[in-house]
Amino acid sequence: MLVRSNSNSSASRDPQQLISQSVQHLIEQLKNGKSEALTSYLCAMARFHKYSFGNVLLIATQRPDATRVAGFHTWNGFGRHVKKGEKGIQILAPLIRNNRSNDPDDGEERGKSVPYGFRVVYVFDVSQTEGEELPAPATVSGDVRGYRDRLLEFVTRQGIQLAYDEAIAPALGVSKGGQIVLLPGQNKVEEFATLAHEVAHELLKHASRHGETTKTVRETEAEAVSFIVCSAIGLETGSASADYILLYRGSAETLTESLMAIQQTSGKILNSLFDSAESN
Repeated sequence: MLVRSNSNSSASRDPQQLISQSVQHLIEQLKNGKSEALTSYLCAMARFHKYSFGNVLLIATQRPDATRVAGFHTWNGFGRHVKKGEKGIQILAPLIRNNRSNDPDDGEERGKSVPYGFRVVYVFDVSQTEGEELPAPATVSGDVRGYRDRLLEFVTRQGIQLAYDEAIAPALGVSKGGQIVLLPGQNKVEEFATLAHEVAHELLKHASRHGETTKTVRETEAEAVSFIVCSAIGLETGSASADYILLYRGSAETLTESLMAIQQTSGKILNSLFDSAESN
C-alpha cells in the first residue's frame, strides 16, 4: 500500500513511478497465484471508468473495495465528512497553468490552460465518510433495460454492421472487421455481454499493437472489456478470474499495455452508454 508523503515530495513524485508500483504489486499477486487480484482491477475499471488508467490502478492498489471516491471538500459538499483517522487514497491530478505568452509564434494559444505536470492529491471512499445519505445509484441486477438499445446505437455510430446468423453456432458472436454477427435466440443479458465482447474486438483491432498479440490475449482482452461493461451496469456475469491471468506473460510492459487497452476500450463504451442515459 502506498503511504502518505509530505507535500513537497508528493508534488514532485514521478507519475510513472506510482503507476509502475501498482503494476508491480499486481504482478506479485499474480506470481503468488492470486489471479483474483486482476479481477479486482477490472472491477475498479468498471466503477471508475471516467478516471485515467493510472488513477484506476492507484485506487485499486490502495483500496480494492472502493466504490465511490471524492476529495475531502467534495464530500463536505454532499453533507458528509471524512472519519477521523482515515488515510486518503493517493491519485494524480494535473498541474495547470495559463499560457500568458505574447509571442504569436510560440505554438500555444494565448490564455489557454496548459498542463505542465502532476501532483499527488488524496481522495476518500464513501465508506471512509459519514453524514447525510447519498442518493442510491441506479442498479440493473440482471436487466439490461435501455442499455441494450444504447449499445446498439453505439455500434451503429462506429460504422459497424450488425447481423444475426444461426450458421455461426456454436459461437455466440463473431467479429469480422466492420461487421458483428450474433447467434439469434440469446436472451437479452447474454446478447448484451456477447455484443460487448465483439464490439471490444472491433475497437481493439484499430490499435497499433493488435498484430503483435496472440489470439488468446485478444480473446482475454475482449472478455475483460465485456466483464467491465456488464459489471458497470449491474449485470452478474460470473468472473473467470483464472483466465485473466493470461494477460500477464512474464512482462510488466505487456501487462500494462493490455490493461491500458482494456481500460480505454471499456471506457469508450461506458461513456457512450452513460452519456446517452443522462441525455434521455
